[in-house]
Amino acid sequence: MASQRVVLVTGGNNGIGYEAVKALVQSDKPYHVLMGSRSLEKGKNALDSLHKECPEAKNTVEVVQVDLTSDESIEKAFEQVQTSHGHVDAIVNNAGAALDAAFLAGKVSLRECFNQAYDVNVSGTNVLTWTFMPLLLKSSDPRLIFVTGLSNINQASEAYFPTPPLPAGWPKKIDFETIGYRCSKTALNMLMLDWNHKLKADGVKVWGLGPGFLLTDLGGLRDKVKEMGAKHPSVGGQFIRSVVEGERDADVGKLINKDGIMRF
Repeated sequence: MASQRVVLVTGGNNGIGYEAVKALVQSDKPYHVLMGSRSLEKGKNALDSLHKECPEAKNTVEVVQVDLTSDESIEKAFEQVQTSHGHVDAIVNNAGAALDAAFLAGKVSLRECFNQAYDVNVSGTNVLTWTFMPLLLKSSDPRLIFVTGLSNINQASEAYFPTPPLPAGWPKKIDFETIGYRCSKTALNMLMLDWNHKLKADGVKVWGLGPGFLLTDLGGLRDKVKEMGAKHPSVGGQFIRSVVEGERDADVGKLINKDGIMRF
């Protein structure tokens, strides 16, 4: 039997991350999946749900507590994985934060909305990738995926989905705001390009992956996103698995979606 490939999925306890973990667990290829979760309790609850949903699965899952806003937490997660496995074969940087709805509700300031999203989606993601790189480089087929979204500048300049047109006047009445999140994810695209540049000589395959407009709890906007026609997050989970399994190897170093290569 082939040895299990070790895959770390951050934000693996919910939404697209959970569906990616589930897709890998159900694969006919051998995996040991590290389900990254900021909350250990939520990670364990997600693991219980996964076992109920996939009772016949042969692949294995392990919860790894990791908070991307804490260097100490990231270092502890690294030490856990280093001790238990000694390497990782793929890192799926999926964990994300969106504070735009919280800003509109007066729960955080505008500055906090932007800074907290950037801290998780860019800074924390970069620190985790940097910290885990020695383990990834021990793989015979290392893969690094950055899950992005709503970050295509050229597309946004033509059609600013999902924010509708706004009438003249100030302040603007905005029911569905995404700009703090979108700015951070646009920065994440640059981060992906930089890691692709850094790791070319090491043979690491790197992608930015746009999963599509999917129904998740990100930002507390689930009901609104559902009204707008968002698809089930399993679409994103299956797509992530296909990239881990080599179906988009011809598009290394690119920002990709299910339909092809996305324009920045």
